Amino acid sequence: MSASDPTTPASHNLAFIESQYARYLDDPSQLSEDWREYFASFADNGVDTTAVRHALDAPHFPTRSIFDPAASATPAEVAPRASTGTDDGSLIKVIQLIHQYRVRGHLLADLDPLGIQRPAYHPELDPKYYGFTEADYDRVFEHNTIAGGAKPMTLREILERVETVYSREIAVQFMHIDSLPCKKWLIKHLEDPHYQRSLSPAEQRRVLGRLTDAEVFEDFLGKKYLGAKRFSLEGSETLMPLLDLALEDAGAHGVEEVVVAMAHRGRLNVMVNLLGKSPSDLFHLFEDDHPHLHEGRGDVKYHLGHSNDFVTSQGHKMHLSLCFNPSHLEFVNPVALGRVRAKQNRLEDYDRRKVLGILIHGDAAIAGQGVTQELLNMSGLPGYLTGGTLHIVVNNQIGFTTPPELGRSTRYATEIGRMLQTPIFHVNGENPEAVARVVRLAMDYRNEFNQDVFIDMYCYRKFGHNESDEPAYTQPLMYEVIRKRKTVREGYLDHLLALGDVTKDEADKLAEERRADLQSHLDHARSDHELETSSGEGLWGTYRGGRDADTPQVETGVERETLQRVGRQALEIPEKFNIHRKLKRLLKQRREMVAGERPFDWATAELTAFATLLAEGSPIRFTGQDSPRGTFSHRHAAFTDVEIGHPLIPLTKVAETYGTRFTIHESPLSEVAVLGFEYGFSLDTPEGLTIWEAQFGDFVNVAQVIIDQFIASSEDKWARLSSVVMLLPHGFEGQGPEHSSARLERFLTLAAEDNIQVVNVTTPAQYFHCLRRQVRRPIRKPLVVMSPKSLLRHPRVVSPLDDLTHGGFQRVIGDDSELASVRKVILTSGKVYWDLIEAREERGIDDVAIVRLEQYYPYDLEEIDRAVSQWGELPVTWVQEEPRNMGAWSFIRTAFDDEMQDRWRLSCVCRKPSASPATGSLAAHRQEQSRLIEKALA
Repeated sequence: MSASDPTTPASHNLAFIESQYARYLDDPSQLSEDWREYFASFADNGVDTTAVRHALDAPHFPTRSIFDPAASATPAEVAPRASTGTDDGSLIKVIQLIHQYRVRGHLLADLDPLGIQRPAYHPELDPKYYGFTEADYDRVFEHNTIAGGAKPMTLREILERVETVYSREIAVQFMHIDSLPCKKWLIKHLEDPHYQRSLSPAEQRRVLGRLTDAEVFEDFLGKKYLGAKRFSLEGSETLMPLLDLALEDAGAHGVEEVVVAMAHRGRLNVMVNLLGKSPSDLFHLFEDDHPHLHEGRGDVKYHLGHSNDFVTSQGHKMHLSLCFNPSHLEFVNPVALGRVRAKQNRLEDYDRRKVLGILIHGDAAIAGQGVTQELLNMSGLPGYLTGGTLHIVVNNQIGFTTPPELGRSTRYATEIGRMLQTPIFHVNGENPEAVARVVRLAMDYRNEFNQDVFIDMYCYRKFGHNESDEPAYTQPLMYEVIRKRKTVREGYLDHLLALGDVTKDEADKLAEERRADLQSHLDHARSDHELETSSGEGLWGTYRGGRDADTPQVETGVERETLQRVGRQALEIPEKFNIHRKLKRLLKQRREMVAGERPFDWATAELTAFATLLAEGSPIRFTGQDSPRGTFSHRHAAFTDVEIGHPLIPLTKVAETYGTRFTIHESPLSEVAVLGFEYGFSLDTPEGLTIWEAQFGDFVNVAQVIIDQFIASSEDKWARLSSVVMLLPHGFEGQGPEHSSARLERFLTLAAEDNIQVVNVTTPAQYFHCLRRQVRRPIRKPLVVMSPKSLLRHPRVVSPLDDLTHGGFQRVIGDDSELASVRKVILTSGKVYWDLIEAREERGIDDVAIVRLEQYYPYDLEEIDRAVSQWGELPVTWVQEEPRNMGAWSFIRTAFDDEMQDRWRLSCVCRKPSASPATGSLAAHRQEQSRLIEKALA
């Protein structure tokens, strides 16, 4: 339809426009470009309806001259009529002005308590931009679209309302949200005075109490431990009432557990004043008078976690868990949300409402660290939903010494949050009551829509990055302002004193009581007090860490009838399910394997390991890039109906039969956040199997922080156990530098004090027993599996049914071949073993024994020695595919040779040292591999 050729009478056109505008409100995409032009033609031709003007005001429409005072327009179009509220063009300008405050009002907000960052002028928030003058401020407008503004309002009243809501000490970014219900909800709750009530006297006293707790605690620590690092909350004390109010609202919404993650700023304050950690225990750590208890282990006090129960003012009890946190600030966040997901599963809270995650960020960290983007990208995916996270940014307006303008390219630290289509609340942290209103809105929104929500609390850092640092070296002007400021508590107390609800004596008494209580705890800590320790009861009561040698090996074979029964169930496909024709043959082969008519391949051994564990009541969670099908098209744990696209995961039926859960999820193209999530999940699922699979083993490089700071060291640093499994495809097969090595050497460098298990298994049965051992043993340690690629379909890499029904995992497998007089022994591991076996047979060599090291760590030298020395004291050659400076050689030489040098003459055959793991040429790879095998057998 042409704008110049309307086909219906004007009155009908107006009715049509009204109906189209109603459709537009429900779905903006309903309006095509033709209809936009059609609407515009009515406006240009003097038709004056609110509906037309509303429609043209939408961001999808081109700007028309009638709405732009700076553009050419006739006097009749812009001249005001009488102040009766009839539409003369001014009403739509008022509506535009209100809309712009919703979109850009945050630009005028007074957020910085220091007053250094001043609000910026923006013309679209200036009434003059729309042609209004002072004479228009008392004009009455009967309809203005302000929520709760049913009565006629003057322009002055309208401005006062929108400035109060959007441009004072609270600023909200929400117009980027596409969902109309979400936007309507926010507008209603932000603009309607009913939702802007002040705090009651009881709530004000509670806020004052929390501010007093925070301030007295930091002041006490600063004086008693002068110069000691504590990463104080001073300047950001409003975080304490913010968290307190958030927990109150969470309790009102039925939350039963809360998992909190935060870096070190204010952490000690949160532990003592919110989670109820004994101040005596904390002071004991500051005294540091038992060094012999901490040699080689433990962590600094501001990295430690804590858990306790919290009771709201209404008597609702919640369990709070503060996650331990290394100095890699934001990397704890996926760990925390993995714990949230696990707790929700345990409570069968599949609506994701009973467990809440609270992530406390720093302004420099949330903007600067990419793990945040990965986590936000994951948050809406089926495998990672947690029902909405409360993100709190303690915005000190500085990094270590770096100001915002040098630390990010965005106006706000929270711009990354806009990707989630969720509101971002900015608030001046020196106004605790504004913070309280924001908390109420944020928690109500999260409860209503089960979405993440952000609170960006502007504050400051009273001291440097730590208490011994001098911040004035780099920010002299900022710290001159900070030096002259009252504390947040003092400012809020002045406000309450002016209201007359609290007296000075009452407030002083409260502070003195807090100070006296801390002093009594300090006196206790300086006596014979010892730290409280966990009893190990509850969820982790039957599991333990410690030395691997202290835990007996277990039989992990499964009775034949049981294995076959659950194996058949794991391969059941409904008759009406249209499976891909190529997979029908695969299923037939797998059924033959389960029946004992064909040896097991790798994928079927894995499938039956999962099925038997599920039958024993152990839940399984498996995630990774392309994991349901398998990167190498081998697993096929999930099937898709080729006609209707419906998915099917047979193992879920097995799980349902035995009252447990099996989930396998595609992960996003991300490693660090995904692995962190799975590690966190494992922390609260000790009875289950939690697996993360890398698409190729080298992808684990991107997750190194989670491995170093959490997985490999958490038992040593925080006495926290995990049995998370990492499947890392590894093996030199000519696929180039990036797809050959899972960087085995890095894991072996980290291996100490029985902290992790590192294996490189060579048969499906070994893999079967390894997975089952991870659950059946009471010890809980992370497991790193150098998993295969070409061996997944290697004709020799199969196992008979009996190998799965008997025995258990073998850490070392000797050579039981019929050999003549053996002249040397090869010790090797993984895929190269099969290359050596094939070459030995092809060449008719019968005087070289080949022993497989299936588990690198923890190792048992006596067991290895028995396998190697059964032919007497002979030269032992370690053979690996990796270059000499990579792989296991350095580890083997250090671990074995020192103790066995009198019995073994240990040498190595490998590729020469290299800066890159492997060649990119398939032909070159084959030459290298051929030379390596020839040298090993020579």
